[in-house]
Amino acid sequence: MVATRAFPGWGFVVLPEKVTGIQGLAGPHHGQGEAVIVSTTATTGVAGRYASALFELADNAKALDSVAQDLDIFRKLLAESADLRRLIGSPVIGRDLQGKGLLAVLDAAGIKGLTRSFVGTVAANGRARELPAMAAGFLAELARRRGETTVTVTSAVPLTPAQLRQLTDTLRSILGGAKVSVDAHVEPDILGGLVVKVGSRLFDSSIRSKLQRLQLAMKGVA
Repeated sequence: MVATRAFPGWGFVVLPEKVTGIQGLAGPHHGQGEAVIVSTTATTGVAGRYASALFELADNAKALDSVAQDLDIFRKLLAESADLRRLIGSPVIGRDLQGKGLLAVLDAAGIKGLTRSFVGTVAANGRARELPAMAAGFLAELARRRGETTVTVTSAVPLTPAQLRQLTDTLRSILGGAKVSVDAHVEPDILGGLVVKVGSRLFDSSIRSKLQRLQLAMKGVA
């Protein structure tokens, strides 16, 4: 994780980009068939630096578990709400409106304290669209510190708790009994099936990928 500096009063600086407005952190069914394996890289850059800063603050405050729980709730809200995804991703919505909208969502969900202040600061700094990557970075680092293998799973619709448990058990078996932390994402564009990322390898059994391969095959015989 990238080095950060935490200051009394909950102010912080994310290096090398300065985070402003920081006093108290206050600122304004499954597919079948063979999977395709490709190489991937970890999330880096600004999102990684913000995730590092939040991790350090939560660690110092002995609030890692509570922040992780808040981020899990926030990610589920994003997965379930297209309006919320538009709020953080639209380039035409101003920072102030994004911040107010996000804080209203967090208040309704009962998310407060450090996580609420962090999200407010991120929005005020014009980085709201990167919140999903920041949350993923924080949770991946927490899993690493606890000796868990983080597996990123993308589905077209949210997986049920029972499906997540079954998937976790299956992955644990495949990985030789290692501790597994599932990082679930929803991406309707994959149409169906699953995309599973373990470390630098990605197993793509999505319907979108299969259609793309079929299209290429059809071009070959045209």
